[in-house]
Amino acid sequence: MAAGGSTKAVVAALVGNSLIAIAKFAAFFVTGSSSMLAEGIHSTADSANQGLLLWGGKAAQKTADEEHQFGYGRERYFWSFVVALVLFSLGGGFATYEGIEKIRHPHEIENVGIALGVLVFAIVVEAFALRTAIVEAAKIKGDITWAQFIKRARVPELPVVLLEDSGAIIGAAFALVALIIAQATGNPVWDGIGTLGIGILLLVIAVILIIEMRSLLIGEGARPRDMMKIRMAINGAPHVQKVIHLRTQHLGPEELLVGAKIVFDENLTVEELSEAIDGVERAVRADVPYARPMYIEPGLMRDPAQLVADASPVGNHDDH
Repeated sequence: MAAGGSTKAVVAALVGNSLIAIAKFAAFFVTGSSSMLAEGIHSTADSANQGLLLWGGKAAQKTADEEHQFGYGRERYFWSFVVALVLFSLGGGFATYEGIEKIRHPHEIENVGIALGVLVFAIVVEAFALRTAIVEAAKIKGDITWAQFIKRARVPELPVVLLEDSGAIIGAAFALVALIIAQATGNPVWDGIGTLGIGILLLVIAVILIIEMRSLLIGEGARPRDMMKIRMAINGAPHVQKVIHLRTQHLGPEELLVGAKIVFDENLTVEELSEAIDGVERAVRADVPYARPMYIEPGLMRDPAQLVADASPVGNHDDH
């Protein structure tokens, strides 16, 4: 569901941004507004970004091979990281530069009504795309806040689209207000101020995405609630005495690597121990289906202080 939902949100954003980019560039050529140029570049960058997200989703479906034995799931993380860099350099960087230039060297704006109409059209279309992203994200968000979802989501496309679409609406509103003030006061410097505001907004969004996508690309563990499910499933499996330590890492949004060292009943035969390990794997996957692959290591009961030391990283993970 997560993969299909993210694809739907990305496609909706791609179609909307492509139409908006054409309209904004047409308005720029008619009006000469730097805000419209910045918005046109913004929508073009967003369209390119959605194309990269779709490419990453396709690349992630490649079958595992000898060189990439755990598959290509992290392609989605990599291309989402590239999207953040594109938004930072092409969108935010250009708009900031253009805004500073237009504040230093303002020029008159023509046919402001056309620009305002295009911006209203852009806000309506972006709102539709954002609504699609919100509906799809709500299916997996749970009861956490949207800010927490952006930080914790292991599906990279949805946070990217949510922030991009939100930024596009706010940016269009910046341009709209700047043009209205410039027209009302007769001072075109406001057009440059609006452009600079758009640039700063995009830079902030890009930095947030770079930080979050970098974390996913390096490798994040399971979400706290899934860690709890895994630990409870292991402890509830037959012949399990204690979990010494538990480690997880996302190989992709829908694939989780699980490794655990477990103390089993001491009187088990080799065959019974093998069956007990299989039972642990079945129990975990029953509660967390995307937990694959999984590696279980039998261990012996040792000094309690050492057990605490072995488990401490997992405890820290669950607390955050």
